Amino acid sequence: MQVDQYIARDLEPVVQKAAREFPAVVLVGPRQSGKTTLLNRLFSQNYKFISLEPPDVRLAAFNDPRGFLNLYPAPVVFDEIQYAPALLPYIKEQIDQDRRRPGQYILTGSQNLLLMQQVTESLAGRAAVLKLLPLSLREIAGAKERKLPWERASDEPTPAMTLFQSSTALWKQALRGFYPEISISPERDARLWQASYVQTYLERDVRNLRNIGDLTLFQTFLRALAARSAQLLNLSEIARDVGVAVNTARDWISLLEASFQIFILRPYFANIGKRLIKSPKVYFVDSGLLCYLVGLRDIEHAAAGPMGGAIFENLVMAELFKIYLHRGEEPALYFWRTAAGAEVDVVVDAPNALIPLEIKLSETPRPEMAGGLISFQRDFKEKAGAGYVIYPGKLILPLGQGAASLPLSHL
Repeated sequence: MQVDQYIARDLEPVVQKAAREFPAVVLVGPRQSGKTTLLNRLFSQNYKFISLEPPDVRLAAFNDPRGFLNLYPAPVVFDEIQYAPALLPYIKEQIDQDRRRPGQYILTGSQNLLLMQQVTESLAGRAAVLKLLPLSLREIAGAKERKLPWERASDEPTPAMTLFQSSTALWKQALRGFYPEISISPERDARLWQASYVQTYLERDVRNLRNIGDLTLFQTFLRALAARSAQLLNLSEIARDVGVAVNTARDWISLLEASFQIFILRPYFANIGKRLIKSPKVYFVDSGLLCYLVGLRDIEHAAAGPMGGAIFENLVMAELFKIYLHRGEEPALYFWRTAAGAEVDVVVDAPNALIPLEIKLSETPRPEMAGGLISFQRDFKEKAGAGYVIYPGKLILPLGQGAASLPLSHL
């Protein structure tokens, strides 16, 4: 990515703060989410950058880890550390020689499961772990805004409000997705990029994390899961449809989550005298890859087709996850559904209240859309805060006592 095309990331100040306070920083996220670009932007003047993906570099690190670290002393960025996990105990050894010195090592990785086990074992208490997902709507809107903040009137809409109030613009972005390389290059063929991404992911991350012989079957599973995005996850059903054992399906879900392709939304539990449904819901990190996997090519079929509501819900959920992760926090997000049928798409466990959110594709908010919010507020009483229906329209409107519509552009 060229410097003049760089899109500022919300995580930047968090990474800089972590590098000032911890001996090591570990930045993880899916392939092509912009980890190396972000670090180059922030640290290229003072840090060496060493990629551990080339086989010869990897071999050198494996054969003589102490010699390798002496060759590349701190401060240094080791890119794709999952290719040389044997370095981690020796990085710990180097850090412990001068424990109070911050910002010695910055490590990146695109495989969360094995990497985090190794980081926990070797760098516990020495490393801040941060996650970078693809671009958010807010970041993209900021990049496309030409007016400087002090040139905008105080009551003038924010970039996100102006850019994504157009339904066509929003769905075009949803189809292209939010990976930086494809988001900033409108001339690039999005489907060709997405096809290449999926193939690279299968050949590298999947085979590295699990010894999966039949990648075609795994890809079938991936597409079947995409068709169930924003739904309750029924492992028995998807395993039967794909033709694999339930334990295999469970392992593959863990693999997809560990490599940042999906995230799991779990139900909110509270003792309110009702039996809550325990199955989680599944979402894809990137709406563009989701649309590619289910075969959607144009705005009309995506927005008006049978998966329109699920794609919009997936996009909103991904935005909420990014808001948390790009502040350096773990998402405090859940969903709520009772056996009797009352449900809320998202429950935000905020410090002072439980905030219920509904996600609706309709551009015309109506009071009946807030039914789940009101049921939630009734059950949780003083613990519940104001509820909102997030939708792709333009206006904030009251939808009943304690409920209002909230345009996605205001999120």
